[in-house]
Amino acid sequence: MSRYRLYPTPAQEDVLLGHCAHARYVWNLAVEQRSWWQPGRPPPGFATQCRQLSEARAAVPWLAAGSVIVQQQALRDFHAAHASRFAALREWRRRYANTPLEERPAAPSAPSWRKRGRSEGFRIVAVGPQDVRRVNRRWGQVLVPKLGWVRFRWSRPTPAAKSYRITRDRAGRWHVALAAVPPAIPAPGNGEVVGVDRGVRVSAALSTGELLKTPTLRPTERRRLRLLERRKARQRKGSRRRERTKLAVARLKARETDRRRDWTEKLSTDLARRFDLICVENLDVRAMTRTASGTLERPGRNVRQKAGLNRGILANGWGKLVVRLEQKAPGRVQQAAATYTSQRCSVCGHVAADSRQSQTAFCCVACAWAGNADYNAARNIAAAGQVVAARGGQGSPGPVNREPPTLGAVA
Repeated sequence: MSRYRLYPTPAQEDVLLGHCAHARYVWNLAVEQRSWWQPGRPPPGFATQCRQLSEARAAVPWLAAGSVIVQQQALRDFHAAHASRFAALREWRRRYANTPLEERPAAPSAPSWRKRGRSEGFRIVAVGPQDVRRVNRRWGQVLVPKLGWVRFRWSRPTPAAKSYRITRDRAGRWHVALAAVPPAIPAPGNGEVVGVDRGVRVSAALSTGELLKTPTLRPTERRRLRLLERRKARQRKGSRRRERTKLAVARLKARETDRRRDWTEKLSTDLARRFDLICVENLDVRAMTRTASGTLERPGRNVRQKAGLNRGILANGWGKLVVRLEQKAPGRVQQAAATYTSQRCSVCGHVAADSRQSQTAFCCVACAWAGNADYNAARNIAAAGQVVAARGGQGSPGPVNREPPTLGAVA
């Protein structure tokens, strides 16, 4: 999707918030109706719920004042979410069919309630070229039903889209995303291969020796965020001062999210343009960031440490980086097994846990090669990815003939 910053006027913002409220109301009605449905009987389909929506619009003037396109698309999104959940549930049952019940991860959950202030947005379909226009060099306009033209920042040319989605984040910013699949980045054709090792201290270590880190909040911003969260904890729930503090916290976190997204987009574009084959570890990020709190019968261990690790993984954008690489370089991203990539020497291929001396230092106990541990893992991932691409299956790489640089050259 092509995403643009939307700048509605205060009067237009009230109408947009009304559209969000209508979409949220219809979605929650569909969730409630599905929760009361008796097992063994087929739930109402999209056409049935659209007829029920027409009856509700005739009986409720507040609902009839909104756009029927917004409300019907909320129902369509609800059914699409259920279809996606059923597909994920089938895959979950297939993957963990032979796993004991107590060791299985949680099954994919059904679509749940939407809350005001969270995931606010709605979708518009049947969009034509006449619904998006350019006003001048810096501004454009998009046509919203029952509202009219709303301006947005023309940061790049708009694609030909048949639908768009308008969203509002917790920081109060509006965005419009035009649903269009961008063209893939062509391969450079130089035969170059790169391995990417994702970590917490180093966000992405490349087999070329580059050690990259996701930009985060500056020390002054982190200090202000900590003070704001302490202030919010002392304020009374529902008060206006607490709402202003929540908005200030959301703006700081949105700034960090924007920096991480910008870094991910630039890195994925750079890798897709420079290399023919991009090798990454096959990691289940969702399972890795699952809570370790456990249950009352079986409480978890090291819960606070695991929560800190989860925050570190999510803050470095492990999953988003691979998703964007697969979208920008389809067919050129190879996922290899992550087994022993941090313990194997990239020069001689010897595997030993003692070779990983610390978070950053690696010294092979067999050949005495020393270097950066993340760089060593990235070279192993590149070698394993080439084996997988050549043999069509998992494989363990052998020693790499190219002499790597020393620790000081890549640090």
